[in-house]
Amino acid sequence: MTHPATDEQDDSAYRVVVNDEEQYALWPADRADPPGWYPEGTTGSRVRCLRRIEEVWTDMRPASLRRLMDERATGR
Repeated sequence: MTHPATDEQDDSAYRVVVNDEEQYALWPADRADPPGWYPEGTTGSRVRCLRRIEEVWTDMRPASLRRLMDERATGR
């Protein structure tokens, strides 16, 4: 959820990071990536990065759980 007054006043740079479980997070651009997280490729304002996360992270389940559920559904 975004907070318009706060987000509009925040002129910091951010980037979108993703981990091996395909979970996304907003991260300050001037900081080193947190352990286990990698740049997704989107940088910019907080609002821009949050919109990108909302766009690409449509299934909140970790990748390992999605794979397990798919295997069980197909009987593999």
